[in-house]
Amino acid sequence: MTTYNALRQLPAAAEYKKDDVLVLCGELFGRGYANGIVDEARRAGMTIIGTTVGRRDADGTLRSLTTEELAEAEATLGGKIINIPLEAGFDMEPGAGDGRSVVEQLKGVKADEWDKVRFDWNDVEHTRQQGARRFSANLGLVVTELGKMLPAGANVLFVHTMAGGIPRARIFMPLLNRVFKGQGDRFLSSETFWNSDLGKLCKVSFDEVTADTFRYLIDATAPLRDKVSARYTAYGYHGCEVLINGAYTWQSYTPYLQGWAKIRLEEVAATAWAEGIKATVFNCPEILTNSSALFLGVENSLYPLLAALEKEGNGPFAEEIKASCRALSNDGTAIDTLIAKANDYLSAPITVALRDFAGWPQHNRPEQQDFMLNCSAELLAMNKNPKEIVCAVLSQEVFKAVGRLMYDFSWKQDAPVLWLNHDVIAKRLVTA
Repeated sequence: MTTYNALRQLPAAAEYKKDDVLVLCGELFGRGYANGIVDEARRAGMTIIGTTVGRRDADGTLRSLTTEELAEAEATLGGKIINIPLEAGFDMEPGAGDGRSVVEQLKGVKADEWDKVRFDWNDVEHTRQQGARRFSANLGLVVTELGKMLPAGANVLFVHTMAGGIPRARIFMPLLNRVFKGQGDRFLSSETFWNSDLGKLCKVSFDEVTADTFRYLIDATAPLRDKVSARYTAYGYHGCEVLINGAYTWQSYTPYLQGWAKIRLEEVAATAWAEGIKATVFNCPEILTNSSALFLGVENSLYPLLAALEKEGNGPFAEEIKASCRALSNDGTAIDTLIAKANDYLSAPITVALRDFAGWPQHNRPEQQDFMLNCSAELLAMNKNPKEIVCAVLSQEVFKAVGRLMYDFSWKQDAPVLWLNHDVIAKRLVTA
């Protein structure tokens, strides 16, 4: 089991300079965690090199970006992108038997027959290996290009951003909406789903996309470590400490099915560390982004950050954050009201019952999910506009703070796994 290791004090400022390079393994889509560290690198004048997952044509063929797509992606990144598709996973790889991918095998499966789906697991393993070979081969081509671009002796910060892995078959999203958002008759036990063949397929896919790609990256870039000083970072999640009844307390979103893959990601970093490679997984706080919107209720744990800002010293920037939140809240809704409602949720017995670090991640329960989603709805209703919410402001500040903490810590890494909790996030923000 991973040893709990939280960053408590702000790390010293990193000393990256103009000739140093940040390499993003993954593609930026919208605003999220990766933007924070990219912004820090840009401010330092580092060269930024990105990658792409590529695109799929209508017939399913994986391809590089077109000229227009590449220009748009490079504008978003603010750097050059090596235009070789690094799509992870195996859901569209042809099977060994009749050649059908798992996505093709799931076409036409009806919503009420999902639990009757059965896979040939030898065939699934065949497609997994096919996907891994494709990814690794393309990653090798990317590394060859990097070898031409990286200055000898440079400090190179590799940032792994690949996560997820939900197979691209239509049957999954309705089911996962029931798992994460279902109430009453629409509730679906995450444990029931996870133990089904569709759930087992998700587990293999999550492991491959979220965790194994980090190992592939570390292995593929081994030749570059003779030329440059390499550091590796990745984004994890394993619960987070937030202020509950005035004390920083570990808690977690439930159900988080990707949690097992995140533990595997931590294990990849620990193995690399034992081999003398500087690789750190940063377990980040909950935020609300386009990709996390499936996990409705995850944002309940964001509101205590407002209390953490006060506890860690407040200051002008913290006041700006709170002013932005007040402006988005319903008239008459005070910051303290948001904090108190979130605290009620986090301190309720039904929530506390799932606060089990050793047994993480936990599966959902009907009454727990009802309570979480109802609290989420109440908190979201405290915003004037459902499209402009307090959580968006707090999420943006969290990923900026996380980006700076990761950036600075990576200069002198001293651990393979690190928790970034609300205490150090608030410390970072109040001293911004």
